[in-house]
Amino acid sequence: MATDSPWAAFTPKLVTVFREGYSLSRLRKDAVAGLTVAIVALPLAMALGIASGASPDKGLITAVIAGFLISALGGSRVQVGGPTGAFVVVVFNVIAQHGYDGLLLATLIAGLILVIAGYAKLGGLVKFIPYPVVTGFTAGIAIIIASSQVKDFLGLAIAHVPADFLPKWQAYFDAIGTVQPATLAIGAGSLGLIIALRKWAPRLPGFLIAVVVASVVVAVLHIPAATIGMRFPDMPSGLPAPALPALSLAKIQAVLPSAFTIAFLAGIEALLSAVVADGMIGSRHRSNQELVGQGVANIASALFGGLPATGAIARTATNIKAGALTPVAGILHAAFLLLFILFGTKLMAFVPMAALAAILFMVAFGMSEYERFIGLMRMPNGDRAVLLLTFGLTVLVDLTVAIGVGVTLASLLFMMRMSGTVQVDAGGDEGDDVHQRELLPPGVEVFRINGPFFFGVANELLDTLRRIGSTPRVIILRLELVPLLDSSGVSAIDHLVEQAHAAGTQMILSGAGPQLLDMLNRTRLGPDSRRVAHSASFPDAIGIASAMAGADAESAHMRNQGQISPMETDQ
Repeated sequence: MATDSPWAAFTPKLVTVFREGYSLSRLRKDAVAGLTVAIVALPLAMALGIASGASPDKGLITAVIAGFLISALGGSRVQVGGPTGAFVVVVFNVIAQHGYDGLLLATLIAGLILVIAGYAKLGGLVKFIPYPVVTGFTAGIAIIIASSQVKDFLGLAIAHVPADFLPKWQAYFDAIGTVQPATLAIGAGSLGLIIALRKWAPRLPGFLIAVVVASVVVAVLHIPAATIGMRFPDMPSGLPAPALPALSLAKIQAVLPSAFTIAFLAGIEALLSAVVADGMIGSRHRSNQELVGQGVANIASALFGGLPATGAIARTATNIKAGALTPVAGILHAAFLLLFILFGTKLMAFVPMAALAAILFMVAFGMSEYERFIGLMRMPNGDRAVLLLTFGLTVLVDLTVAIGVGVTLASLLFMMRMSGTVQVDAGGDEGDDVHQRELLPPGVEVFRINGPFFFGVANELLDTLRRIGSTPRVIILRLELVPLLDSSGVSAIDHLVEQAHAAGTQMILSGAGPQLLDMLNRTRLGPDSRRVAHSASFPDAIGIASAMAGADAESAHMRNQGQISPMETDQ
């Protein structure tokens, strides 16, 4: 059957839907949902294009090309893709450093990375990104997005706005006397209208209504507020012909770090969005195929001159609430946006920049996840440190640095906490083992490891054994409660065996499972090794230890009687 094929996990959900049978009633529901999402995505794509340091048409191209392919090739039934706020900081910096052609190259490489990650089955790794890291960098991005819109919202007369956070705000305070009341009124009115519609008429497309109202007010009353047409007078209409960005080894090396950052953000946000969608519709996405679809979409977006793209949680949720049933809704959303690009691009010229700034303020507010941020601040000190460090580095330094430091610190804290749960104690002290421990012959000691034995707790074993005081003839090391053994744990056991041999002590490893035996075999400590003995259970280990201790005692007695020499005993 097709479901038994190893490639079944890489079947786009669109194919699955058509195999199930696609009816006219499904098409009607998907068309309504697609139109609804397109209405929401239209002003948002323009705003994100401008916030990224590009132009509004670039955002629309991304929403059309990438939005179509994410739905057509992705692993989710209802995922809607396009430009998102998570990319604003990265895209802005890449354009500033390498030009727009450098961004296209970075996006193309990021698409290739996502395709490789999908076929390498890395889609499940998103579950291992700690929540404090995700919340910290998304909240940081929200602050940066909101900060980038202050100039347009207030109409400040600043020729060049610094890219860094603190110098940016210094420039704002220096120019505070140039606030344009008319521009501020348009921005504040648009923001107030969006908030009011969300509260009293949440089903209406607040972003689009605010843009239309603001545009009409500015045009009819001849308000001297900056518009898209003033900022981008030569904006093209229609879709451009696909073309490869300029390629060179030096350029590829220069943009490669940014490409990995784009791929990481695209993968994380797409898979998080797909998980949210699964919870809303009771379905299950194909994470690896979702990465493949995201990769192809980013490659195509770069070829058409667009921005990086990923799954958009807000637009996906809107899609579901509007009644979407299949990926066709996302495809139709891209088709409706294409119609606007072909026939309505000139209307963008009338949109006030302050209205788009108001939209991005709302986007930033939604990204901030302030409730989750506040909730994490009530967590233990380690989680708070990861959250605040990631947040601070995102805002003040760099998103790549913030993610790297945040994940590293969270991993170290996790390993420290895990090491505290692992116990190395005198095995046989509980329950039925009390009687078995009493049966241990003289000169035999037993220790039990309880928990995963990895590098964070490897030294605990050696420290525990150093506290014995006397040197036993035989040591039984109980491993039946160890679910995991890593290379550092094996090295610790190997070091213990060497120390034991030097002191004339023999080792028995008891109850090792398959994973442990595989690791022990790699270090010549498996059942076939002559360096240690193995037993399947603790009672068996007691029997082996009794024989070893008895043999050692007999050898010692014979040496004392002068019947054998120490050299013969060693042989």
